[in-house]
Amino acid sequence: MTGADGEWSGRCGYTRGDGQDWWENKDGGDGVTVELGAGWIAGVGGKQSNPVWELAHQSNLRTFLSDYSNTHYNIYDHSGKIFPSGIAADSYKKAVDSAIQKLRNQESNLDDDDSILSETTPTQKTPIELAIDFILHDFEMAEVEPISTYVDFGDREYLVADERGYEYLLYKMAESFLDTCEGKIMNSRLQLNKVVGEIQHSRNGVLVKTEDGCFYEANYVILSVSIGVLQSHLISFLPPLPRWKTEAILNCEVMVYTKIFLKFPYKFWPCGPDKKFFIYAYHRRGYYTFWQHMENAYPGCNILVVTLTNEESKCIEAQTDEETMKEAMEVLRNMFGPEIPDAIDILVPRWWNNPFQRGSYTNYPIYVNQQLLGNIKNEYSSHANTQAKNSVGTCMEVIFQVLKQAKFYSKKSERKMKAKLF
Repeated sequence: MTGADGEWSGRCGYTRGDGQDWWENKDGGDGVTVELGAGWIAGVGGKQSNPVWELAHQSNLRTFLSDYSNTHYNIYDHSGKIFPSGIAADSYKKAVDSAIQKLRNQESNLDDDDSILSETTPTQKTPIELAIDFILHDFEMAEVEPISTYVDFGDREYLVADERGYEYLLYKMAESFLDTCEGKIMNSRLQLNKVVGEIQHSRNGVLVKTEDGCFYEANYVILSVSIGVLQSHLISFLPPLPRWKTEAILNCEVMVYTKIFLKFPYKFWPCGPDKKFFIYAYHRRGYYTFWQHMENAYPGCNILVVTLTNEESKCIEAQTDEETMKEAMEVLRNMFGPEIPDAIDILVPRWWNNPFQRGSYTNYPIYVNQQLLGNIKNEYSSHANTQAKNSVGTCMEVIFQVLKQAKFYSKKSERKMKAKLF
């Protein structure tokens, strides 16, 4: 197993303050751990058990239920007034009904790309409609997609707020097959800071070359980098991947999902059971729209988190943190008044500009036909030696796909060894 940087957990990355000023709890002592990447366990409470939720329980991961039921009653306009509950509820219902109708139309026109594209054509909307559209679609899925990925698992979501980080779940999994010591993986089979530059594949196996001049040989390789990395051509293949596979990769969309953390000297926002989240309605869709405080997870931390996606995320990554803080403070003062304090620090992850990530996760575009989906899902192999399949979506799909492919190739190797023995 190789990893391009010093972290083995990929997009389950986190930051811990360890007592630094803006991470420090007001009661002193422990620093606050915030998740830069994966932050929720989605799909809990359904008829089918979610394996990620089971892993979280086994790891005693600290989680909090995210209740979005009252979110659309906490929508602020540009002047700081909260939209009346009746208007908000009506706008929310219309948005949900519209999403359901679009879904039905898409299901009945799966093979008609023109029909599907016409359904996704944006229409002019009011600020509150844009805000609700963002809540329903971008905040959850980072794109306009009204379908829940976790229908069988349930619709509950839990925020991960554990000082060990979301990655601790992955660490506990790794304990079953890698040597560990004092919370660290100590095994030569895991090689970090190894940037893969080239993959050669033939009937004799696979040869992986890294930028520092190392070589790794194997009968099979599971490639788990993001489609964004494949689209960037960071890794070259010899011989090249076939056209049907590269076209499938290039037709996938790379989603960017950014959580910006702002630390304040004191709390000035409303708190309570129905005040975990609040929304800023603006004529620019997704512009500092979705806010949440961290008081439930870390009382006294005085931290706000705002979520941006896609083009807004890319704009943020292209500017300085100081410029981002200025924009965020302007929005907050529109919502809560000019007397609120300035943020004393800011943390801005940059997934899009990270050459080893090139986005937060990938997604099939809504107009993709079934043949293209098959080309993405199907393995590409030179005499079944190279796996070039990519996980699409969130942490959960990554775990599912890697386990599935590992099991597949384990059985294949076992059959090959038995054939040699007998």
